[in-house]
Amino acid sequence: MPEFLPDLPVDGILECLKRSPGHEVNTGKMDGPESSSALTANAFGWFLNRAQDLPPLPGVPAGQVASVTLESEMRFPWTGGRHPWLDVAIETHTTLIGIEARRYEPFRPMKANGFAEIFDRPVWVEKLPRFTKLRDDMVAGEAGFQTLDAVQLIKSAYAILTRAEKRAVGGVLVYLYAEPATWASGKPVDPKRIALHRREVAQFAKLVAGDTVSFVPLRWEDLLGQWGKSAKLAGHVGALHYRFGALG
Repeated sequence: MPEFLPDLPVDGILECLKRSPGHEVNTGKMDGPESSSALTANAFGWFLNRAQDLPPLPGVPAGQVASVTLESEMRFPWTGGRHPWLDVAIETHTTLIGIEARRYEPFRPMKANGFAEIFDRPVWVEKLPRFTKLRDDMVAGEAGFQTLDAVQLIKSAYAILTRAEKRAVGGVLVYLYAEPATWASGKPVDPKRIALHRREVAQFAKLVAGDTVSFVPLRWEDLLGQWGKSAKLAGHVGALHYRFGALG
């Protein structure tokens, strides 16, 4: 079983993680020193039973948090096939926030990812025109990303919209990422790739700005910096930094 920080609802965290098709717990992926899942579960798992203590995320004016869930499936408006699992889902009375969290992934070779024909539906052009325009440009080879998994982000935006509409709330997609200076081995992460990722995040944000689902890029260190200003969360932030180091 993965090791969790003290003062975390371990049973609740494990219940969330075991629902995920990624099988992070059973496969031992969370035990790795560079695990993004371990960082996310430890950071947001603290709030599973005390959602009211989670401050509004920087750049996301969503009001008082009502619930926090790890590994939340957000289904497309059709049956069958695969549906996205967001690393964290946060709900307020006005907003559904889905978080895609990354740590070292952008600085490794990118895995192949694409859009199935099932995504080519008029509903997306009508409801998420900017995300869909980018999707079409990527399919046509007119846009591309080397470090940012834009395909997954677009799919997540579609899924967030579907659930948000059912609940009559707004939708926000948060891309939570790190800029670590070194790998777990101590070897430096290529600074050129870090800079490229930063540019691609900004490019993606510009291309989808103003769409029905808002896109908010957020650095781990900026998030933890905000949490650290709270006396209630300072100890949790210190424990995260002690376990996972500087996240950049």
